[in-house]
Amino acid sequence: MNKQQLTFPENFWWGSAWSAEQAEGRGETGKAETIWERWYKEQPYRFYQRISSEITTDHIHRYKEDVQLMKQTGHNSFRVSISWARMFPDDGVGEVNPKAVEFYRDLFTEMNNNGIKVFANLYHFDMPAAQQDKGGWESREVVDAYVQFAVTCFKEFGDLVYHWFTFNEPLGPILGSYLEDFHYPNLIDFKRGAQAAHFTILAHAKAIAAHKELNLNSKIGVILNLSPTFPRSQTPADVKAAEIADLFYVRSFLDPMVKGVYPEKLINLLREYDQLPTDYTEEDLRCIKENTAQILGLNYYEPRRVKARLTAINQDGPFLPDWFFENHVMPGRRMNEYRGWEIYEKGIHDLCMDIKENYGNIESFISENGMGVADEERFMDESGQVIDNYRIEYIQDHLAYLWKAINDGCNIKGYHLWTFIDCWSWINAYKNRYGLISLDLPTQKRTIKKSGEFYKQLSNQNGFEYDIDRLV
Repeated sequence: MNKQQLTFPENFWWGSAWSAEQAEGRGETGKAETIWERWYKEQPYRFYQRISSEITTDHIHRYKEDVQLMKQTGHNSFRVSISWARMFPDDGVGEVNPKAVEFYRDLFTEMNNNGIKVFANLYHFDMPAAQQDKGGWESREVVDAYVQFAVTCFKEFGDLVYHWFTFNEPLGPILGSYLEDFHYPNLIDFKRGAQAAHFTILAHAKAIAAHKELNLNSKIGVILNLSPTFPRSQTPADVKAAEIADLFYVRSFLDPMVKGVYPEKLINLLREYDQLPTDYTEEDLRCIKENTAQILGLNYYEPRRVKARLTAINQDGPFLPDWFFENHVMPGRRMNEYRGWEIYEKGIHDLCMDIKENYGNIESFISENGMGVADEERFMDESGQVIDNYRIEYIQDHLAYLWKAINDGCNIKGYHLWTFIDCWSWINAYKNRYGLISLDLPTQKRTIKKSGEFYKQLSNQNGFEYDIDRLV
């Protein structure tokens, strides 16, 4: 055993993240119907225990209490998202909502007054339903509405926000809506998904252009879910399978949003199978080229392991990335059985090194990392505190590899956990808990978990003690 104090750079960002739809609740400010509220009305049986986003963690009523809990758990920064539907309750367009402006200004002021930097994200899966009716991200009109929303936020909150982000995990709605049936409106159509992806990237670029025009002191970037891709073996077929998977799931958004250009190999592949979007212009491509992320958030949970396909594809079925590879279940892997994800701490180092070596070592931070566990009541002590030693170990193991990445020259400025208080998780509601603070849903009582106490100590010391012999 070789225990050592792992110390992080000065002014390192310690914090966590959540989204408006998952935390705020509807409240009384006025709010347009979102796609999640619409979907719940249409298919409530697809939502775990039929729990909607109506109340969630009730942050809109409890934000002052919640900011104090941020302080008590060592936060010096926190990522929120701003609800498009709340800011523009008339179907996502029209006049801005003064009550929404008041709420967010009060929240951000409260955070700043308590030494917590505001990281504000503009879009986290929560499109106004009426904008989806217009085509969602397949529509240029919706892109324009989003840019109007973004500009309004810059003007209303620019003096209070430390960093801005255009999207969180923009790949998610594309996968869920057009490939994998877990996001409203549940269409299985890759070519339409490619169109929606292009307009999402264009919306990102246009928002950055608007941010530049306003000469704000903040930086603006994007938050991407990036799983490093590992081939089963170094045989040419497995290596090729991994390369294609990486094109679809990583480089499809990372390259245009950070480098300003689409990967040529991806373009050629989609052209070969007639899956390129049909509505794009040279002006679009110029805008994307000229307006790239200034800072990059890295959401890391699990690696992606793939192998060459062993079975033939039914080409009468819909075109999918799965045509080119299969997932590889690595023997001996460690699992978070509740979420169905592999736990691979070294992947966070590999991801950071990829950004260093292939993306100009852009200023980055870990914007999400965390462990969801079901039935955490099992781990409560007599006082009602969750003794989540498993989460503390998870955080330490990932942070040790992040420390190694920083020592290897990666430009990593912080670490944000998912999540702050147990919050509503899309169709899974409260099935898996991720928070540093537990939530009793009927009473909304908040109780700091053991991991929350650990996080405070971590932040105070700007590091922790670790057996570095565990690093490989």
